[in-house]
Amino acid sequence: MAYWLMKSEPDAYSIDDMQKDGRDMWDGIRNYQARNTMRDDMKIGDEIFFYHSNCKEPGIVGITRVASEPYPDPTQFDKKSKYYDPKSKPDNPTWILVDVEFVRKLSRCISLAEIKADKSLSDMILARKGNRLSVMPVSARHWKRILSLE
Repeated sequence: MAYWLMKSEPDAYSIDDMQKDGRDMWDGIRNYQARNTMRDDMKIGDEIFFYHSNCKEPGIVGITRVASEPYPDPTQFDKKSKYYDPKSKPDNPTWILVDVEFVRKLSRCISLAEIKADKSLSDMILARKGNRLSVMPVSARHWKRILSLE
């Protein structure tokens, strides 16, 4: 099993939304590296840290799980969607997603500030200066350490 971190702005889609929905497609990713990760590396059953970004206290707030094989993001073909991509074609889609399912909320938010202050997490991709990827791998060591902070 592999571990991942996926970011979402809580005013767009929060851990509470994920809990209510139970399962949803992780749509709207428009970064090639993040797309490639979902397409090529994520497997059903992999666990994901759900991360609230661009908010008062950014941090890890829950755990979800990859629940599907990768498939074309339908929002790229929807002219009414803010994620519409006129260059993408159904026979050769540009954007790929996976479904994720809710596992649990953490007992507290493990903040970005706390992660950056923890020496054992200093080499985590999330802690690197300037990192803005919305989908990233998490090592088993980092996964265990973050859960120990809960």
